[in-house]
Amino acid sequence: MLRAAGVGAGDEVIVSAFGNVEVAEAVTRTGASAVFADIDPATYCLDAGAVEAAVTARSAAVVVVHRFGRSADMPRLRDAGQRHGLLILELGESEAPYEDIAQRRERAAYLDGRLSGVRTPAGGDGHTYQQYVVRVPGNGRPDRDAFARAVRARGVECRVPVKTPVHRMPGFRRDVYLPETERAADETLALPVDAALTKREMQRIVSACNALGGLLQPAF
Repeated sequence: MLRAAGVGAGDEVIVSAFGNVEVAEAVTRTGASAVFADIDPATYCLDAGAVEAAVTARSAAVVVVHRFGRSADMPRLRDAGQRHGLLILELGESEAPYEDIAQRRERAAYLDGRLSGVRTPAGGDGHTYQQYVVRVPGNGRPDRDAFARAVRARGVECRVPVKTPVHRMPGFRRDVYLPETERAADETLALPVDAALTKREMQRIVSACNALGGLLQPAF
């Protein structure tokens, strides 16, 4: 898509550093340079204000990736693109089957109402919960990785959605300040929310997480 739009050597393309290294790799294959902008802490997608702050005379495009079942603020991003003459490209995640979305939302609502000690994801905006991503703040006590190990030991599968931001990876290292990206990479953990989960499995998730919740900052 970038090549078809004429993006190439000498151009800059603004992307997120929170996952999706393949996007940055695609930019470099056109001969353009990847420029990293920060994310919105609620949606984990590119923040429109951060995108505008990253615009230079060489900026040609922005690649927006929708994350975890939440959509980026496309009206604001398109408005920024129009003001600065930028091509705005969107990439979606692989969607769950339509019939699963209602069940995922039901399971997410169950977790929202029962989890303590973690920050549950912000809903709204048609969240389809492709992943149920919580925040596990460290505050000098067990951090996200220790929390994940303890939850797995209690029989609950979980995973770190983004282990290393792209701007910290070899080949893409940048001296750029992306506080929300760094914080999200340190704190996020994806818990099961599949439509196939049984009530007992959901209870196990809550019990495993809440057994550790007293060691963490209160959820808010």
